[in-house]
Amino acid sequence: MSLENDIKELICAGFSGIWVDSQEADDAIATIKKMADNRSWGCDIWDLDRQLYGRPTPAPGPVHALRWLDTAEAKTNSTQLLIVKNFHRFLPNPEVMQVLQNRVATGKAIGQHVIVVSPVLQLQPEVEKLFTIVHHELPTREQLATIVNELFSGENNSFVKPSDEVIGLVVDAAAGMTRLEAENAFSLSLIRHNTLSPDVVWNLKSQTLEKAGTLQLYRGDASFEGLGGLENLKAFCIRAMKRQGESDPEKRPRGVLLLSPPGCGKSQFAKALGNEVGRPTVMLDFGSLMGKFVGESEANMRRALALVDAMAPCILFCDEIEKALAGTGSSGQTDSGVTARLFGTLLTWLNDHKSDVFFIGTCNDASKLPPEFTRAERFDGVFFVDLPGENARQYIWELYLKKFGLNAAQARPDDANWTGAEIKSCCRLAALLDVPLIEAAQNVVPIAVTNAESIENLRGWADGRCLSADFKGFFKRSVAAAKAGTRRKLNPSNN
Repeated sequence: MSLENDIKELICAGFSGIWVDSQEADDAIATIKKMADNRSWGCDIWDLDRQLYGRPTPAPGPVHALRWLDTAEAKTNSTQLLIVKNFHRFLPNPEVMQVLQNRVATGKAIGQHVIVVSPVLQLQPEVEKLFTIVHHELPTREQLATIVNELFSGENNSFVKPSDEVIGLVVDAAAGMTRLEAENAFSLSLIRHNTLSPDVVWNLKSQTLEKAGTLQLYRGDASFEGLGGLENLKAFCIRAMKRQGESDPEKRPRGVLLLSPPGCGKSQFAKALGNEVGRPTVMLDFGSLMGKFVGESEANMRRALALVDAMAPCILFCDEIEKALAGTGSSGQTDSGVTARLFGTLLTWLNDHKSDVFFIGTCNDASKLPPEFTRAERFDGVFFVDLPGENARQYIWELYLKKFGLNAAQARPDDANWTGAEIKSCCRLAALLDVPLIEAAQNVVPIAVTNAESIENLRGWADGRCLSADFKGFFKRSVAAAKAGTRRKLNPSNN
C-alpha cells in the first residue's frame, strides 16, 4: 500500500499520532500535503529552520510548534494535520515530551493529528503507545522508471533517450536508492554521456552504500573461470537461481552457508556468483552495525536489510559470520543483549523475507555457530569447502602462473593439502622475488601444517552433516581424500 493511502486511512480512523519512518522526508511530506489538500484538510508543516511553512505565526521551537494546535488558526478546520520534520531530535527534552503527549492524547477528539517524519524510530516510552508507525518505502522499479521517463518528457529535451533494454538496466542499477539519489544519478549520466549509463548509476550507488557504512557493493570482475574446483557448489547455485519461481516467493532460492578452512575460495565464490548470474553482490559487515546508543545497532540492522530488500534481485554476502555471532549465548552478560537481538533480527529475515535476495554466509568454525542458525529453510544447503583436490590445484596453478607471467614448464613444489590462496602466494612471491617456484615455496607455510588439528576437527564435524562443494552428495572424509588424489594424513601429529 502507498504512503498516501496509509496516511489517509489512519486519519479517517482517528489516529492522532503517526510516525512516518522515511529516508526521503521531503518526498513524504509533499505526498501527505498533496493528499490533505485534495481532501480540503488543514495541513501545516514545521521544521526547526523554516518553522511553520508560510504561516506568519512564529513557532521558533518544538514546544511552540505543538502549542500552535491550540490557536484559533489551527481550529478552523475539522481535520488538521501538523507535520513535524526530524522531531526525534527533541524528544529527550522533558517539556517537548509532555507537550507532545498532551496534544496527541487530546487530538483524536477534536480532529487534530501530529505526523512525525523522521529517518529513525526513536519513540520514548511516554508516547510509544500513542503513535502508529508507517514505513515510507524506497521507490519501486516502476517509480524509478517514471523518473527516467520524466527526464525525457520535456519539449526542449536534447538528450538521447536510450532503448527500453538500457532503461531497464539503469533502473536495476538504481534499485535501493532514494528518489533524489536516483534522479541525481540519472542527471549526472546525462551530463557526462548525453544519455543514460548504468555504470554511472552503479558508481554513485556504491558511494551511497559506503556513506551508510553497513553495506558495500562489490563491483569487481571475479568469475567462475578464476576459481578452481567447487563444481557441485557452482552447479547447485546456478541451477537454483536460474530455475527460480519469480512469481511465487515461496519457490525462490534462499541461499547457502559455506564452511571451510581459510583460503579455500569461499569469499571468491560469493563475489564470482553475482557476476555469473547478473546480480549485484552486496557485502554486509556486522562490525559496522554496532552503534553507541541504545537501539542504534538493531535499527542499523533493520535499515540494512530493508535496503537489501529494495535492491532485490541481488546477493547478500556475509563473510566469517561465526565471528559476528560467536557471543550470542553470552550476549546478555557482555553487551546487554545487543548481539542476541541482531542475531534474532537476521534469523527472522532469513526465515520470512519474500524479496529475491540470495544469502551467502561463510564460516571457518562451525562450533561457534548457534544451532538454530543452520536449521532447514534458513538455507537451501550447507556446504563444506575442503582443501582443493589434485585437479583443482592443477587448474589454480595454471591460472596464477599465467596471471603473474611465470614459466608454466618449471618444476612446482609439493602442493599436497595446499589451499588456493597458498598457491597464489607462491606464484606472487616467485614473480616478486624473481625466483623459481620451488624456492618461493620455502616462504609459504600451508595452513594444513599450522592449523592441522582444527582442519581435521572441521572435517570431522562436516562428515555426513554438510554437502560437498566438489561432488554431489554429503561430504565424506574418506571419499574426499580419495577424490583429492593424495593420501590425507588423519593423525595431526604427522602433519
